[in-house]
Amino acid sequence: MRRRRSMDATAENNEVNLTPMLDVVFIMLIFFIVTTSFIKESGIEIERPESSAASPRPEAQVLVAITPEGAVWVDGKPVDVHQVGQEVAGMLTEQGSAVIQADRNSTTGLLIEVMDRLQEAGVEQVAVAASRSAP
Repeated sequence: MRRRRSMDATAENNEVNLTPMLDVVFIMLIFFIVTTSFIKESGIEIERPESSAASPRPEAQVLVAITPEGAVWVDGKPVDVHQVGQEVAGMLTEQGSAVIQADRNSTTGLLIEVMDRLQEAGVEQVAVAASRSAP
């Protein structure tokens, strides 16, 4: 009878305690979430024009990109030029701003048309992105 008791007691003590491992995994998860940089990208590669008067601006809520081929992208998704105003206006909050990233080789007419569509849709804070050049 002693053998049965000792075998039952050892069977209960042979379980692996996973609590310390779970603690380490959760701490690592928190570390990676906190250290990840959340940078908004337009979804396509844009070669910005250079300007000596370019100044850093606070982070934009919505990015609008214009490719050299004339395509318009809003937050990583292609959008029709005629619908860009409604698309951006639906994404903005009251104090939100939009930044247009026009490629160096895109047409100025398309940039002006996108700006007009944004103003017609009620987007008041619109900026055009440029790279700062050496004076």
